[in-house]
Amino acid sequence: MPTDRTTDFLRELLVRQLTSWLPTALHRSRRATVALAGVDADGAVAALRLVAAHADQLRGRQVTVLVLADVAADLPARLGPIEAELPAEVTVHLLPGDPYRLPVAVKAAGAAGAPLFSFVDLPGAVTPKLLTAATNGRAGELLLHTGDSARAALVSAGFPLVAEVTPVLPDGEAAGVIAFGSRSDRSLEAVRDALWAVGADLGVRYRDPADPMGATVDVAGDPDLEPLARELLAELREGGPRPVTELRRHTLTATVYRAADANRSLTDLLDAGAVRRDREAGRLAGDEIITLAR
Repeated sequence: MPTDRTTDFLRELLVRQLTSWLPTALHRSRRATVALAGVDADGAVAALRLVAAHADQLRGRQVTVLVLADVAADLPARLGPIEAELPAEVTVHLLPGDPYRLPVAVKAAGAAGAPLFSFVDLPGAVTPKLLTAATNGRAGELLLHTGDSARAALVSAGFPLVAEVTPVLPDGEAAGVIAFGSRSDRSLEAVRDALWAVGADLGVRYRDPADPMGATVDVAGDPDLEPLARELLAELREGGPRPVTELRRHTLTATVYRAADANRSLTDLLDAGAVRRDREAGRLAGDEIITLAR
């Protein structure tokens, strides 16, 4: 079971990412589904309040919220008053059971073909069936908390963009792995920004689950960009000249840093003469090619 600090961290991360995802989903489609699997009561309450706060954007739309949890005795009573204040465009289904019932819940909600955001706090192993349900064809995004790396499983399930970090709590405890699967660079940037914002607020550091050295990055204040610079140089040595957009994406999918940190790191590398750019001056554009200096 997650500790109280881990639960607080997950709740804050859920709210921040849902704040980013919901307006975009409502702009793209007339219906959308939010699936919360394994969430605690405070997390479910926070998510419903967030949906209610977007009531002015719901006109002519339909939002379904699935809350899949081992239902505590007070959960229906806590959600009831919030449900009563929700606009008619929002439907809430409170379903008993563990997160592995997500495929059944998503199918029953008629989520196919429309944006689906799934937040899953998984106590055990990741299963292909669960991840396939979260992809929702090509319309799903998944924010996953699990005990170990799920990168390979997320890629196999059909998420082309995958990011992972291990949160390290203020007392030094590693709080599992946060994985995110999406098809959208913008969503990938948003979840990384959310991770850094929550980390700064709660004193959480991050490390790469794949890093055998277990080095952590302090996300409060200005980060140390030397590890990112080494990673970007290694990527250029292995893959050759790359557009800035691809190096930003690599930063988001293969490191714990943000896309904005990639731009700053590339600027430092240019100033140091370690890399070259197409243009002599001006802001780094996404299509600009970065090449290792000889």
